[in-house]
Amino acid sequence: MGISMDTDLAKVLGPKTSKVMADQLQLRTVRDLLRHYPRRYARRGEMARLDDLQVGDRVTVLAQVTKVSTRPMRQRRGMLTEVTVGDGAGSMQLVFFNARHARLEVGAWGLFAGTVGDWQGRKQFSHPDCHLMSGDDDGDWARALVPIYPASKDVSSWVIQKSVKMLLDDPRSLEEALDDPIPEAVRHRHGLVPLATALRQKHRPESQEQVDEADERLKWDEALVLQATLAARRRAAALEPGIARPRRGGGLLDAVDAALPFSLTEGQREVGEELAAELAREQPMNRLLQGEVGSGKTVVALRAMAQVVDAGGQAALLAPTEVLAAQHARSLGAILGPLGRAGELDGDASGTRVVLLTGSQKAAVRREARAAVADGSAGIVVGTHALLQEGVEFADLGLVVVDEQHRFGVEQRDALRAKGTRPPHVLVMTATPIPRTVAMTVYGDLETSTLRQLPAGRGGVSSSVVPVRDKPSWLDRAWERVREEVAAGRQAYVVCPRIGDEEGSGGKDDDGPDGEDGAPPEETGTSDRRPPLAVLDVAEALRAGPLSALRVEVLHGRMPPEEKEARMRAFAAAEVDVLVATTVVEVGVDVPNATVMVVMDADRFGVSQLHQLRGRVARGRHAGLCLLVTEAPSTSPTGQRLAAVASTTDGFQLARLDLETRREGDVLGAAQSGRRSGVRLLSLLDDEALIAEARVEATALVEHGRGLADHPELAAAVAAMSLDERAEYLEKA
Repeated sequence: MGISMDTDLAKVLGPKTSKVMADQLQLRTVRDLLRHYPRRYARRGEMARLDDLQVGDRVTVLAQVTKVSTRPMRQRRGMLTEVTVGDGAGSMQLVFFNARHARLEVGAWGLFAGTVGDWQGRKQFSHPDCHLMSGDDDGDWARALVPIYPASKDVSSWVIQKSVKMLLDDPRSLEEALDDPIPEAVRHRHGLVPLATALRQKHRPESQEQVDEADERLKWDEALVLQATLAARRRAAALEPGIARPRRGGGLLDAVDAALPFSLTEGQREVGEELAAELAREQPMNRLLQGEVGSGKTVVALRAMAQVVDAGGQAALLAPTEVLAAQHARSLGAILGPLGRAGELDGDASGTRVVLLTGSQKAAVRREARAAVADGSAGIVVGTHALLQEGVEFADLGLVVVDEQHRFGVEQRDALRAKGTRPPHVLVMTATPIPRTVAMTVYGDLETSTLRQLPAGRGGVSSSVVPVRDKPSWLDRAWERVREEVAAGRQAYVVCPRIGDEEGSGGKDDDGPDGEDGAPPEETGTSDRRPPLAVLDVAEALRAGPLSALRVEVLHGRMPPEEKEARMRAFAAAEVDVLVATTVVEVGVDVPNATVMVVMDADRFGVSQLHQLRGRVARGRHAGLCLLVTEAPSTSPTGQRLAAVASTTDGFQLARLDLETRREGDVLGAAQSGRRSGVRLLSLLDDEALIAEARVEATALVEHGRGLADHPELAAAVAAMSLDERAEYLEKA
């Protein structure tokens, strides 16, 4: 009986090896093992680089035995064996207690795996796993490249290597078991080798050229399956008709345009026309609106919502936090005036109602809001994820606007979309500019519009790094600048990474820098770093010190909603001079009079997050200032990253820098880069052209003939990806 890609590894490797592979590496099927690619390849004296090892690294090295000595232990009974190995570039010691290794002879080459320790200034492995190269390796050792695999405590690199070899040499014909997801015509167009050839060359290469050829082919697998999944979503959305919401004169949209206290930018007008045309069609709009911080996306969204209300439908605006939802409801109400209070004493009967719906509202308020949503009197509904809950029913949901896509995954969008009797139009807004490759890979089921132009009259913001370790006096000057701005009648934010006063939280807060957009992992929390600065501590120090003459208040995610709302209102009314806050102010908070932001421990935040935070100041006619306070040396990678943020306000340039400094799995939204996303080799930064080509090919395959039904192997791969951990490669939550 033959094997297939879905064959359980227990049938091939036996129960013992397969169980530990499943438990420790999540490798369960033939497909899993064949897609578990080598991390690198070792060569004699070239790739192991013993001199590069750091204490604490768990690694596999390829080296030659240069010395063996055995002696009695001094403190206890038994023998101690010390083996010195080298790779031509460095050396280290292997130490064995009461273990005899007769084959560890001078001149022998082998693979040694363990955790690097230190003894009297020398690197060493204590009781490492060993695999000596010999004739038993069936010519593996004669190969130019020896694969080194991502391994675990009980599954070494060479166990994986031997298991893969067993599969590749299986007489049951692996070629027949491999369902090649890339159609032959596509392979031919792009000069790609067959899948079986690529897997052999990846796992048992004879040259670097073979590895490169295999990588190109296997990257195409990942890119094409990913893009076909997205193309299938686009086609499915297009095949299920919605309801056309054409523009109608003399209604709410015209009234909104007349009420706006400013002129629309050229970009806002262009995108507005694009949205108006799409809303007028039956095919549901699925569009991503990205733009620089402060480019006026909310106004564009309001005009689209007004068009839908004029056409008899309802619009829902989904915000990531209650603070932002409440502010959206307030600002929409302010723009609409009486037109947003239809049915109330001072309301305009020709308008509509703007209703806020959040999880923390009192039961009576929530009941009233739900009733207005259900009977259709609320034309514009603003809320948090509470809008997704059962019991919230819309009379005729025509448009869903999602603010800040990185907080909402595909499933949440679909849940809100399902609230309509027919699929509503969908507009997703993000203030974090997205590099083209990320847009194609993560948001590929949406068409994209971009706002680059900032509204006239904005003061603009300049940024500076405050390196407190190198120049302590600069922090005093930062607080002086805050006092100067307040003296001139303006206000300031001070942003901190955490709330403080945690009880058993391990230092983590509910609205500090998140893993999705925090500092790169290699630059976060090591044991010798102090805890990140906290809102409560910093506010207390400022009140007692440099800002003692000012009105200083705090804002963070653990405050009761009513208190948060009251604090934001007080700040907006200029009753507070300085607001010390977490990243709860990151998105959408709009106080034009705030002109200074001091970001404490700026190195704890990601590039996009700093750019987003910076957008909270200079939202009025006065120029703004953002001060990035850090203890990181200016010459360190972190210091250089902050300097890059300070040097430009081009969000698209910063988005590319962000991609360079973050793990791709984080960008894709997968908790484990590759394991859930199906992306193991593809690089968003390096493979832009390949991803673009795959998108073109995938779109053609999905839209021609019977679509994926004409390509069963690709359809099976798409189905597997769509089911895999609920398609988490698209989740950005």
